[in-house]
Amino acid sequence: MPIAALVAATSGLMLGAFADRLAARWPDHRGGDVRRVDWRTAAVALSAGAAFAALLARWSEPRDLLVLGLFLCALMVLLATDLDQRLLPDLITFPLMGYSAIVLLLGWDPLLSGKELGVASGLVAGVAAPALLLVSDRLLRGGLGMGDVKLAVSLGLMCGISRLFAGFLLASALSSVLLVALILTRRIGLRSAIPFGPILIAAGVIAMLLP
Repeated sequence: MPIAALVAATSGLMLGAFADRLAARWPDHRGGDVRRVDWRTAAVALSAGAAFAALLARWSEPRDLLVLGLFLCALMVLLATDLDQRLLPDLITFPLMGYSAIVLLLGWDPLLSGKELGVASGLVAGVAAPALLLVSDRLLRGGLGMGDVKLAVSLGLMCGISRLFAGFLLASALSSVLLVALILTRRIGLRSAIPFGPILIAAGVIAMLLP
């Protein structure tokens, strides 16, 4: 493994571990309890390590890596808080919307810059993605949270229509396989509440890595 990829993976592992420990304390838990290191710690750390190594392999320009790396950092913290508390804090989702809009309009978004109708694709996806989530959730009577909706705005602005759609399809397929495995091993039941945030986050990560 090249040194740069090893450094990226190690940095991602450390970020993921930090995000998990942060999520165990923040936002404030009822009773002030701090969750011990468990499977969620490993899941977030390994996800962050793999994502940062893949990001470095996919992108090479320093500005592209910086823009996407900062976005990825926020996604990993959101992954940790959602797995710990089923919560996507406004303190992250609101600034992330502003960040995504700024890099899109300035032409710094490597996923959309230089593409015909790239800005339009980001703006449309930033409105359509949360709208579709809300409509489908109301029709299916799901348990979608407003944090998921706010995250969808950022993902749409950053990824655009085609990338976000492809990322969501792949993330949904992978999550379906994982859920079936968890049900078969009786780790969860058919009526268990499943947070939707990790699927959205996986969709965003996949969209960033698509060719």
